Amino acid sequence: MIILIPAYEPDLQLPALIRSLRTAKPSVPIVVVDDGSGQEYPNVFDAVRDLGCHVISYGRNRGKGFALKSGLGFIADNLPGHDVVCADSDGQHLTADILRVAHALQENRAGQGRSTMVLGSRKFTGDVPARSRFGNTATKLLFTLATGERISDTQTGLRGYPAAMIPWLRSVRGDRYEYELNLLLEARNAGYAIRSVDIATVYLDHNSGSHFRPLADSVRIYAPLLKFLASSFTAFLVDTVLFVLLTLLVDSLLLAVLGARAVSSAVNFMVNRRIVFDHGRDRPAGTTGVRYFSLAALLLAANFGLIWGLEGTGLLALPAKVIAEVILLGISFVVQQRFLFTAQARGKAAGKTAPTGPSEPSASSHIPG
Repeated sequence: MIILIPAYEPDLQLPALIRSLRTAKPSVPIVVVDDGSGQEYPNVFDAVRDLGCHVISYGRNRGKGFALKSGLGFIADNLPGHDVVCADSDGQHLTADILRVAHALQENRAGQGRSTMVLGSRKFTGDVPARSRFGNTATKLLFTLATGERISDTQTGLRGYPAAMIPWLRSVRGDRYEYELNLLLEARNAGYAIRSVDIATVYLDHNSGSHFRPLADSVRIYAPLLKFLASSFTAFLVDTVLFVLLTLLVDSLLLAVLGARAVSSAVNFMVNRRIVFDHGRDRPAGTTGVRYFSLAALLLAANFGLIWGLEGTGLLALPAKVIAEVILLGISFVVQQRFLFTAQARGKAAGKTAPTGPSEPSASSHIPG
């Protein structure tokens, strides 16, 4: 096992964490990435280096995702074949919890679960800063709406990855806080499972050491989820407007539903393939189009059945339409993400050249024990 810690302008919590890890696991390799902290922090990184860590540094701040991929690149080149546990530098992750995630990775390996990502999941009980509680709740809700999957802590920085996953980890897009959410969004498509283990919820001085920018970083984090919801809402508006117009022009619910859905599906397909799903253009448009419109036909049948059933209860056509669309939204996203606009098979993806991090890093290494 290797422990990877990205750090930007760290305080003395970082050396304290390293000392605690050294006491518990004296020989475990620890890689610390200085994410462009600047000239005011060499004493902290010197202390970390003196404790036997590998220290990677580069000239300017590039973001947490970039730092993690830089550290993973260093591990792949210099310490291959080891599982990796990633932890934050600000004291939020206790040594016991870091080792708990490491133990879960070992359990997965023993059970042949080599393709499982392990999340250290906080319960958010006790004195939790309001912005942290709200941020996790909002992200968890959007993640569930967009994927149909429930993960209790989507923003945790304590994560364990098996060694075989490292090439894929380095290929996932994102250089800042959005990177870790992108991993969750793309894991299942890449053939990886996600497991959560409970950890303590720790915030020191109301999380004053966090460098999270509420507006800019929230936009980055929520963008992958909001793109699909915006695309679906646009198609919903097109569909609804045409549905209302057609119900005024033709005396047939079936024709109104068919006509509106034909136009809105075409709009939704083009937007999803070109903008929403990053791998939308990986497959030929013709093949993907046939699959998409087959899905649209099935959803149309379900949509018609739901509207017809709701109208049978005395509900008006328009509110019945809205309820049916909301019910089918999650199903549509999950099917599109997992089967229509997926990346190429993992074996092919692994053969691609993965990013190796910044071109200017320097690393000083000391292998303990």
